[in-house]
Amino acid sequence: MHKDMEKQLQGYGLTTAQILYHLPDHPAILQTYVWQDYDLAPDFPEMRGFLKFWQEKLDGPLHSVRYLSTRPTEKSMPASDEPPK
Repeated sequence: MHKDMEKQLQGYGLTTAQILYHLPDHPAILQTYVWQDYDLAPDFPEMRGFLKFWQEKLDGPLHSVRYLSTRPTEKSMPASDEPPK
């Protein structure tokens, strides 16, 4: 089974974050970075780990982070091997 499918079955949802950060050489200018991974709401350990890495290892101070997360529901996944009708 694919790793992403395993995470979905464990309740992980696809999370997308729009990260605005200050350019290191031009702090008045904001740049956008988009991050996406499967993560577990409401704590979002994957995203928090990435943001911690960013703050500790990368130049360019964070300005703001906006995120959206979806989680598979029982309705979106067939209950059997039969194709959905």
